Amino acid sequence: MSPGPQPVAITLTTQDRADLEAITRKATSSQRDVFRASIVLLAATGANNTEIAAELSCTRKTVRKWRGRFAESGRAGLVDATRPGRPPIYDDTVRALITALACELPTTHDLPLSRMSITDIHMVAVCEINPCPSPSTIAAWLKQAAIKPWTCTSWKTPRDPDFARKAAPVLDLYNDTWNGEKLTDRDVVICADEKTAIKARSRQRTPPEPGTPVRVEHEYERHGGCTYQAALIVGTGEIHGHCVTRNTRANFERLVEQVMAHPVCRRADRVFWITDNGSAHHPNTFTWWLKKQYDNVEGLHLPTGASWLNQIELYFSVLTRKALTGGSFDSVVELMHQITGFEVLWNAVPEPFEWTYTKQDLERLLEKLPEIE
Repeated sequence: MSPGPQPVAITLTTQDRADLEAITRKATSSQRDVFRASIVLLAATGANNTEIAAELSCTRKTVRKWRGRFAESGRAGLVDATRPGRPPIYDDTVRALITALACELPTTHDLPLSRMSITDIHMVAVCEINPCPSPSTIAAWLKQAAIKPWTCTSWKTPRDPDFARKAAPVLDLYNDTWNGEKLTDRDVVICADEKTAIKARSRQRTPPEPGTPVRVEHEYERHGGCTYQAALIVGTGEIHGHCVTRNTRANFERLVEQVMAHPVCRRADRVFWITDNGSAHHPNTFTWWLKKQYDNVEGLHLPTGASWLNQIELYFSVLTRKALTGGSFDSVVELMHQITGFEVLWNAVPEPFEWTYTKQDLERLLEKLPEIE
C-alpha cells in the first residue's frame, strides 16, 4: 500500500518564528490570528496535519489550507483573501443624492417640519430617486458621513459691526493685559450684569430615595418675581449682588457703590467694569457716571449680543442650576433669601473661573462667519 501525500514542509526564519509567537502571546490578538499562527508553529516542529488537527480541535482540511497558504506566501498568506461579495445595488450618484437631501432644510421640499428624520428623508427620496434605498441603508450612509439632520443646536451670529474692536480689550483683560501691558496686582477686573425675571414658584417636591431622584410637581403657583444684579471680581471669584424688584439704573449704581467700597477696590490703582448694553448700565449714561464718581475706574461695554463674553453669566448659570431649578418658593422674599444665601455659600470658598477663550480664538471665529451687515 503506497503512503498518502506528505504534508508541506514548513521552515521558519528567526523573524517569522518571533512574529508568530508574539501573536499567540499577545492578549489583544484575535482568536483567528492566534489559531492560524498556532497551525504554522506546530507544522514547523514536524507535526503532520492529523496531529495538528487533534491538538487544535479542527479538521485536517483547515490545517492543510493554512499550512499551504503559509508555505506559498509566508505571513501574508495567513490574511483573509479579498472576497467578491454581493455587487452594490446603488451607485455613488444615489448615495450623493441622499447625502445632499439630508443636508437640506425641510422647507426646501415644502415639508411642514422643523427637521427631518430617517423616515422623512426616505419619504422624500422615494419620490425623487429610483431605485430608492431602504431607511436602514440611508441610516448607515448618514452615520458614516456623520450627518444627523434630526438634531438641532443654536448659536448667535455676531452682528455688531465693531464686534472685534469692542470685544478684544475685554478678552485681553481676562488674560491680564491692558493696552499691551500686563496688569499688576493693584488692578481689578469686574464683570457685572443682571439676571431678570426670576420667578417665585411654589410646588410639591419629594426627597430622593434609592433608585428614585428628587421629584418636582409639574403644576405650580406664581408668587411674583425679582431681578438679581450682581458683580464678579474676576481675579478672586467673589460675587457681590443684591435682589431688587425693578432693574433700574439707580439700583445698579447702588450695586457699583457697594462693590467699590470693597477693600480690594478701594486700594486698587485701576478698576475695570465690564458690562453689556442693558438699560441699567447703558453706554450713553453708565460710563459717564462711572468717570464722574471714580477717578480710577475704566468702563468697558461688550458688543451688542455678546453677553456670552461676560464672565458673570457663568455664575448665573451655576446659580440657576444649583439653587433655582426645581426649587419651591412661597414668596418673593423666600426667593431672594435663596439667592443671597447661595451668594454667601459661594463666597465662603470663591474660585475664579478658568477662562480660556482668547482674542485669537475670536478672530478665527469671525473669519469663518459671513460679512456682518
